[in-house]
Amino acid sequence: MSVTSDLHPQIATRRWPEPRATLTLIKPVTWFPPMWAYLCGAVSAGLSGASAWWPVVLGVILAGPIVCGMSQAANDWCDRHVDAINEPGRPIPSGRIPGRWGFYIALMMTVLGLLVGYQLGPWGFGATVLAVLAAWAYSAEPVRAKRSGLWGPGLCGLAYETLPWITGAAIVAGGAPGWPVIVIAVLYGLGAHGIMTLNDFKAIEGDRATGLRSLPVILGPGGAARVACCVMAVPQVAVIGLLAIWDKPLHALGVTAMLAVQLGAMRVLLRDPEGKTPWYQGMGIVFYISGMMIAATALRSLGG
Repeated sequence: MSVTSDLHPQIATRRWPEPRATLTLIKPVTWFPPMWAYLCGAVSAGLSGASAWWPVVLGVILAGPIVCGMSQAANDWCDRHVDAINEPGRPIPSGRIPGRWGFYIALMMTVLGLLVGYQLGPWGFGATVLAVLAAWAYSAEPVRAKRSGLWGPGLCGLAYETLPWITGAAIVAGGAPGWPVIVIAVLYGLGAHGIMTLNDFKAIEGDRATGLRSLPVILGPGGAARVACCVMAVPQVAVIGLLAIWDKPLHALGVTAMLAVQLGAMRVLLRDPEGKTPWYQGMGIVFYISGMMIAATALRSLGG
């Protein structure tokens, strides 16, 4: 049986991917978090106007358009049957990316990512290898970590936030970053588990039909939203505490203000988790990532 026989009939008539659909496949809107995390890492290691900027610019491009774009293409290819239920208008189930082109695009971007990562030296290349492995492990059999509401969002959060943060810091510092950088990067990566859980709300029907045990499927929208909010908030409380211990009261206050806005937004989210999740993703997360940069600035003044 053809791999596409159960998808949109248009898929059998188109030979080449539609250019606009190819851009949609790699989802530019998803590139920002790893790009921002990489920049936070660079700032936390002491990035300044006098620094060499080309590794930073190249790393930001690698983290966002290349590796994150590749991960989106891989995910859509591996999820093509789920998307045929949840979002049949997406590039692969709609037939605008025909045949195995979704897989070929993900594979070509994987190779491109490794080639670009190699230009950033051992730290950049090693991180790229880890990111590529994480992307495929998240989506593809036999691992397919996204089947789990615990391990899938966790892997995604660490790959989107922690890994690029540590990589950006290591490349700017020219070596392993200090333990405060690693601790803060891990905390924000753990908090991103909640963000990734909210992202699963749009796929509840297809996940349930295909056996994916996301938290919204297991706990229902209300339970999953409460867990997501706690998971986003608790690591930020830890960040605030560490900044206070490290004698950075103004930075701790800044992160506290960002968390306070999120807590207010979470109250709105919890009143209607399914309906308000897109709103929260567009508003509340802005304050999460703003706190990341505040923390990165504090780490820079600590000397990384």
